[in-house]
Amino acid sequence: MRITQIDVHSLVEPTNGSPRDWWSTTPLDVLYDPRVSHLDRRQPGAERAGVISNVVVQVHTDEGFTGVGNVGVGSPAAATVIEHHLAPLVLGRDPFDLESLWQTMYRHTLSIGRKGVAVEALSAIDIALWDILGKATGQPVYNLLGGRTRTAIRAYASQCYAREDLDALAAEARGYVEQGFTAIKMRFGYGPGDGRRGMARNRELVATVREAIGTDVELAAEAYMGWDEIYAIAMIRMVEDLGLAWVEEPVLPDRIDAYARIRRSVSTPISGGEHEFTLQGFHQLLQAGAVDIVQPDVNRMGGITEARKVWALAEAHGLRVVPHGNQAHNAHLIMASFSSPLIEIFPDDGVRPGYKLHHEFFDGEPRAKAGWVETSDRPGLGIELNHDAIERYRAAELTLRADASGALA
Repeated sequence: MRITQIDVHSLVEPTNGSPRDWWSTTPLDVLYDPRVSHLDRRQPGAERAGVISNVVVQVHTDEGFTGVGNVGVGSPAAATVIEHHLAPLVLGRDPFDLESLWQTMYRHTLSIGRKGVAVEALSAIDIALWDILGKATGQPVYNLLGGRTRTAIRAYASQCYAREDLDALAAEARGYVEQGFTAIKMRFGYGPGDGRRGMARNRELVATVREAIGTDVELAAEAYMGWDEIYAIAMIRMVEDLGLAWVEEPVLPDRIDAYARIRRSVSTPISGGEHEFTLQGFHQLLQAGAVDIVQPDVNRMGGITEARKVWALAEAHGLRVVPHGNQAHNAHLIMASFSSPLIEIFPDDGVRPGYKLHHEFFDGEPRAKAGWVETSDRPGLGIELNHDAIERYRAAELTLRADASGALA
């Protein structure tokens, strides 16, 4: 079997036109005058209507099998990387040669990558190759990774952004419990620039959700890289009596030393890894004792080929793996591992940023029913491109083939 064609779809971010009444701490907060309202600050990748925020790939073979994958949100340049750097390396190759293909793409882009858009681009191709392998063997991808470890995966509802209206926040959280979720993740709204008042407001946000859902439901909270080390330690200590399951990404991802010091200074588990790349990056994260919970973003950090190694590394360290996002590739990796107790689910209602649109781009993506996700037993990832949605959001399209000499046609 040979790879004959790669289609690359660059898709724009839509908007419903309504004003935003929610926000989260982000690494952009430090760029703003503290007097600027959080509602007037930009949220990365969440409200840029008309800007390309998703890149989807289809990989075709000469035996009629087609695999699909997509790049981590926010990387329009990935299409160019695929066209100029990766497609010439992959076209004509056997899709079963996963490790060789991964190393070929990675090593050829070391000078422009190692982390960031080059690895994100190869992640999409790698995921599509695993989809092809499953279809070619007639097996769901989780069977290729070790088989089922359970009948369904417990899900956590991931939303509950910061709001001025605490009653609305409480109602949102109660709604997820009523839908059957036994775990929820919320977002902090304030950071160092907001001073002591902001810390009190963060506690108020957490206390509001905790009161709404009770003590039997797990509650995690995300800072999305919006804090610094000193603030993170003080803030986490301030909410420890509220029983958070974890605090996610308290500081910038390269501050591995700060992660480790934060983790040693608090009793609440610390999670991270959404913005880390490759096995080597996660090796450094775990060797430093930086996190209690590992959260790879599979279509950002290297695809399934690299992710399965990170899962094994985490298991060797006795750590849980709760990957970022609820796409099919995550569900298959989770299903095949005893180290992954939860899958993240972005509810359909409310916030509609680019990271939730894959449910529109692909038919068959995981959905929660009464707080649980059942994985498809269809061959491959169990998803197919929704061509109507692709047409609706498409900004550009590439069809890449090789000629007889191996050059792009």
